[in-house]
Formats: sequence, C-alpha cells, structure tokens
Amino acid sequence: MSDGGAKAGMISVDEATRRLLALIAPVGTEQVAVSDAAGRVLAEDVVARRTQPPFPASAMDGYAARGADVKTVPAKLKIVGNVPAGQAYGKSLKPGEAVRIFTGAPVPDGADCIVIQEDTARDGDSVVVKEAPAPGRYIRPAGLDFRKGDAILKAGIRLTPRDVGLAAAMNRPWLLVRRRPRVAILPTGDEVVLPGDPIGPNQIVSSNGIALAAFVTGEGGVPVQLPIAPDQADALRTIAEGATGADLLLTTGGASVGEHDLVRSALGADGLALDFWTVAMRPGKPLMVGKYRATPMIGLPGNPVSALVCALLFVKPALEKLQGLAAAGAANPKARLTRDLPANDRRQDYLRARLARGADGVAEATPFDKQDSSMMSLLARADCLVVRPPHAPPAKAGDWVEIVPLGPIGAV
Repeated sequence: MSDGGAKAGMISVDEATRRLLALIAPVGTEQVAVSDAAGRVLAEDVVARRTQPPFPASAMDGYAARGADVKTVPAKLKIVGNVPAGQAYGKSLKPGEAVRIFTGAPVPDGADCIVIQEDTARDGDSVVVKEAPAPGRYIRPAGLDFRKGDAILKAGIRLTPRDVGLAAAMNRPWLLVRRRPRVAILPTGDEVVLPGDPIGPNQIVSSNGIALAAFVTGEGGVPVQLPIAPDQADALRTIAEGATGADLLLTTGGASVGEHDLVRSALGADGLALDFWTVAMRPGKPLMVGKYRATPMIGLPGNPVSALVCALLFVKPALEKLQGLAAAGAANPKARLTRDLPANDRRQDYLRARLARGADGVAEATPFDKQDSSMMSLLARADCLVVRPPHAPPAKAGDWVEIVPLGPIGAV
C-alpha cells in the first residue's frame, strides 16, 4: 500500500480541507447556449456586446414633449406621431408638438421629458397636459443598465437565472463555462445491497451511493454510479477501474482501521497514494484523502450520516474547486442556542439541529437530543449542523454558535 506523504494521526477539519483542495485543479471548459447555462460556472468574464438601453427610452406610457412647452399647465400640444416599442418617430420634435409614446420606445430627438398618460387628457389630435414633469423625467438614458464593452459577469460564479437573463440582454448567445465534473461513486461492503434487491439476514439497504449521487448532482457534478464492491481485494480493484477518466472518486466504507476494511490495502496496491486518513471530527473521523492513480479520491465513512456530513464539509468544496468557483471566504453563519450543551472533547462536533425564528426574528438552533450517527431520519429532519470546536466549554441556552446550514437559512 502506498502511503507516501500521508499524515499520520488525526488532523483538524481545516487542515484536512486545505490538504484535500491542494490535490484538486479545475476541470476544462466548454461552450454552452445561454439558454442552457443556468447552474454552470463561468470560465471567463462576460463582456456586453451592446449598450442597454441602446437609445434614450421612455420609462412610461404617455407623451414625449419638450419641457419648455409644458412649463405652464394646462398646456395644449399637437400630437404628431405614435411610437410603440420597436418603432421610432424618426423626426425632431418641434415647439408645441408631442408624440404618443409607449414604454421602451425611443424618445424622439428634441423631447426632454415624458408626460405620463394619467396627467393628460386627449382632445382629438391634441393632448392637454395637466401636470408638468421635471426635465428628464421618465426617460431612461442610453447605457443606463450597461454599455458595450462592460465586463459585468465575472469568471468563477455559478450562473443564476438572473445572470442568464443578463447575459442574454448583453447579446451573448454562447457562454464559456467549466464542464461538469464527473464523480465516480464506489460503495463497498458485503453487508449492503441496493434498494429493492433481496436482503440477506445480516445485510442492510445501501443508501450512500444514491444519496451521494443526488448530492453531486445538486452541486453541479455528474455522478457515475459504480457497483457495490464486495469485501474482496480483487473485486474491489476491478470495480475501481470504472473510475478511470473521472475527475473525482468517492468511496464509502472501508475507510476505518478495522481488519475487514480493504480500501486502503486493496487500492494501495493498485496506485492509491494516501495523504491522510483520520480527521478530528464527529461524525466522520475515518476519512481518507489521496489520489487513486491520477484521480483525486475521498474515502468517506460507510455510516450514511457520516458520509453525508463529510460530503457537505469536503466533497462540496472539492466540487467547487473542480468547477473553478471563486472561494467564498465568508465565515459560517451563527444562530442562538435554545438549550444547554456539555463541554466538547478533542474532536470537532457537528450536531444535527432544527432552526426556527425567535420572537425577535433571530435564527435559533435546537440540537436533537440524540446524535447517534446511524440515525438518517434526524439528518433528513435537520435544518443545520451546530459546530462545536474541539475542547469547547459548556454552552448555555442563549449562547451564539456557528452553524452549517443544510438549506437556505432565509427559508427558516
């Protein structure tokens, strides 16, 4: 087994994250239609190909007029044209004239204000202005939104529907994005079977592969599900061949120091170079990180709760770096505890908890009484993980604690 360079003993979560990310480089790029770009990560700055609006445009339905003609009201102006959006008057407005105009239409030359429809009365071919607008009122100047050549969308962001709409308005039909990382998922263990398969008397249903595939998809990757590998070295190596060409390999199970855990020994003889294999955290202590041949590899615990907590803490930042996402850099949010917590030991603890809004509108976290890492139902019900640093002193209800949200915190 190749453990060259591997760090012995438990390391901190922060150090584990740093060492993992040092093994990962962003994937390549591809062009996609702007209509298919939502959720993708930009690989280059996007420069506007046009000015928006490209001309002074009316912001309201009404009449384009000269401010000098409506200084005193009521004022009667001759209607000399009608300009819906997509058309133009094409002439210069003369004294005493007005043009019927609609939102988004070009403002005629010579006009310097829009009299909104509600402040007028139509009189045949004339309009009576009952209230005068200030000069420039209700006119959107050319370039109010952006100008040709402006680099508005920056590389390293995940494109939202708003970003896609902006890119389309910038006249960018194609965008250069990072391709979606391919993530091979390899569950292990004689004791697990797929949902719906026959279950032996000493077996359990495997949820890890399915949950991790959903997690990878949600973070912008493409999961590649490999068969469950039995606890046999040759079979494990054969199935691991399916990770060839992947950008990241995730294994589940076989990451601890038990005599029946074969991932380190079986893959170590086949090109696995480990960096570290234990992290001072709970749940998730038996976490392996290294490279399997040329592919970065994260060996997740077999325990389903531990696997998903580790996915959130380690697989997520790995996928973000693979996609070239700009580092967030922001600290985790905080919430107010609703119950006392005992002192913590040397491992960083991640307690499943519910979030709610207190009477003052502040987010409040209530850790579940039971934190057994076998209880997937609690993870499914949780809104966040309460972070307890190593050797944290006892905490009281009302204290502020760091949390890792499991969904949008604003939705609580």
